[in-house]
Amino acid sequence: MRIVIVGGSKFGVATAEQMIDKGHDVVLIDQDRAKLERLSEQLDCGMIEGDGSSPSLLREAYGSDRDVLIALTNASDDNILTALVARSVGYSRVIPQIISPELLEVCAELGLDDTITPHATVARSLCRALEEDTEVTEELNLSGALRLKRVEVSEAMTNQALNDIAIPDSARAVAMIDGDDERLPTPDATLTPGMHVLFVVAADDVSALEGCFSHSGWNH
Repeated sequence: MRIVIVGGSKFGVATAEQMIDKGHDVVLIDQDRAKLERLSEQLDCGMIEGDGSSPSLLREAYGSDRDVLIALTNASDDNILTALVARSVGYSRVIPQIISPELLEVCAELGLDDTITPHATVARSLCRALEEDTEVTEELNLSGALRLKRVEVSEAMTNQALNDIAIPDSARAVAMIDGDDERLPTPDATLTPGMHVLFVVAADDVSALEGCFSHSGWNH
């Protein structure tokens, strides 16, 4: 089976590695030539530079009506467009990653029933851990590529907004815990000392995320 992956993110690369290991024919599409050149030393797969939502480019990657396309860029709207174009080209299955929950209804209206929703998946895992009284440690292995990391807000970050923190691109906040108050994060949420924030983050970026929340790594 040929798997066409649009987006050379850490998630995209990890998915490509898994598919290659399973013996699938993988094609990776990304607009960043330098990134593809670096990845060519890591991944044994086809690579195409360009816009993954381009009909001509998706036809170039297309092999047969058994092909699967997975759109894993960090932009939900781009992933939706890519999936729709791929479906029109003839891919047997299209799977977009949806980060913005409000776009899930749009996907349903467009008949895109196969979606990847990382935030919702992690939220369900957290709920199960709470309901089953399973301890959530500082770092929980979610998969070979992702970690659930809990960090504490320092005094130096008082009254700063979550989106003011220059966290790694792979990190996504999934929960904010302040004493007994647990809530979903918003970009403009205000940080207070002693608060804990749970992130999903690529394994390679855990140290960088910790540095963002350490006193020495924070710049006013």
